[in-house]
Amino acid sequence: MPVPRVDFTQTRLSNGLRLIISEDHLAPVAAVNVWYNVGSKHEVEGKTGFAHLFEHVMFQGSAHVGKTEHMALVQAAGGTLNGTTWLDRTNYFETMPSHQVDLALWLEADRMGTLLQALSQENLDNQREVVKNEKRWSYDNRPYGSWVEKMLGAIFPEGHPYHHPTIGSMEDLDAASVEDVSSFFRLHYAPNNAVLSVVGDVDPARVQAAVEKYFGGIPANPALPVQLPDMALPEKLGSEIREVIPDRVPLPRIHWGFRGPLFGDKRLDALDLAGQILAGGKGSRLHRRLVREELLAQDVGVFSMGLVAGASMTIGMATARPGVDLVALETAFWEELERMGREPVSEDELARAKALTEADELGALQRVDEKADRLSMYATLFDSPEMINDILPRYLSTTAEEIQAVCREVFAADNRVILTYVPVAATDEQASAEQPGAEQPSAEEGAA
Repeated sequence: MPVPRVDFTQTRLSNGLRLIISEDHLAPVAAVNVWYNVGSKHEVEGKTGFAHLFEHVMFQGSAHVGKTEHMALVQAAGGTLNGTTWLDRTNYFETMPSHQVDLALWLEADRMGTLLQALSQENLDNQREVVKNEKRWSYDNRPYGSWVEKMLGAIFPEGHPYHHPTIGSMEDLDAASVEDVSSFFRLHYAPNNAVLSVVGDVDPARVQAAVEKYFGGIPANPALPVQLPDMALPEKLGSEIREVIPDRVPLPRIHWGFRGPLFGDKRLDALDLAGQILAGGKGSRLHRRLVREELLAQDVGVFSMGLVAGASMTIGMATARPGVDLVALETAFWEELERMGREPVSEDELARAKALTEADELGALQRVDEKADRLSMYATLFDSPEMINDILPRYLSTTAEEIQAVCREVFAADNRVILTYVPVAATDEQASAEQPGAEQPSAEEGAA
C-alpha cells in the first residue's frame, strides 16, 4: 500500500517570511501555524526563560488587539489556539473555520509586527507571576516534576545551551526589565526567523494575497541568523550519573536518560521503533515482563526527545508497585534495554512496532493542525518541509539490525543517567541502597 503524500507549495516574502500552503478540502477548517526559530537554547546566561515568557506575553495584546483579545476573537469565530515553547523553537497556532482564516493570519501578523507597542511593565509583571505559578504547578509541586530539569542538567554539561529547561530561572525572570525582554523580541521575532504554514480548506492564491497584505510590511531583522555557541558533544556521557531524590511522591519511580542521535538522524528513527518494542502498549517487552509477569512496576515508558544539536535524549521510566525492591526493578528494566543491543528483535515485534508507528503517523496527517505543525517544523529545523513525506517511509524501511546497533550504542553503562525518586518517608537505607550495575557515585557525580 503506497504511503500517502502531502502536497504543498512554498514561497518567501521579500522580508524573508517563509510561507507554506497545503490544500486539504476534507473538512471546512484550516490551520494557521507559525514557528519561530527561537527556543531556550537561544537564551544567554543570566537571561533564561525569555522564550517561554513570550509564549505568554504573545497573548497579552499588540497594537490593534487588546489584552487577551487574540484568544477571545479566535474562540468567538469558532476556532482554537495555543502556543508552545521547546529547547529548539517556539510556535503559535490556530485552527479555524476555513472562512475565518484571514482573522488568524491578521492576528499573527499584528503580534509579530507590533507586540512591543503593547508590552508594558504591568504586562511583564503579570506574566512573570503566571510563569512562576506554572513552575510551581508543573515542576516544583508536581510529583516527579523535577525530572526534566534534572535530566537536562545531567545529560548536557553546564554552559551548554540545552543545560537549562525552557521554564528558565525564576531569578533571571525577576531581574528582567522591559528593555531586556523587548531586545529579545526584536532579535528573534522577525519574519525572516519564522515559518508560516496554512493547511486546510483554503484557496492558495487568496492565502498568498492575505499573507502579503498582513505580513509583507513587517521589516526583516538584518542581525539574523543568531550564532549559537558550539553545541557539539561526545556521543556518550563517559560515565554513569546517578541521583536519589527524596520527594513527596506516592511511589518510587526510576527515570533513565541517555544521550542519543540527533533528530533527523536515521538512527533516531530506529530508537523510536525500539521504544515501541520496549514500552509501546501492553504487548511490549517491558510491560509484559515488569507490569504483567513479575509485578514489579505499575507503568513503564521509553521514548526519545529529538533535538537538533549536540545530542538528543532517550528517556526510560518505571513506577514501582508498592513494596517492590528497587534493585529488582532496576535490574529487570536494564536487562531488557541491554537485550535490545545483544540480539535482533523478532520479525513479529518489528512488524508490530512499524504498524503502531504507521498508525500514529497516518493519524496525525489526517489532521490539518498536525500537518501544518510538521511542515513548519521540518522547514524551521531542517530547511526541508519535504521531510513530511520522507519520515514514514524511513520508519518502514528500518531493519532489526539497525535497531540492534543503535541500542547497543545508546543503552550503555557509561551513557546513562539514573534518577530514583523515593517517597520522603522512605528509610535512609532505602534511599542510599547501592543500585545494580555500577559503583556508588560520589556526591559530585550524582548531582544533576
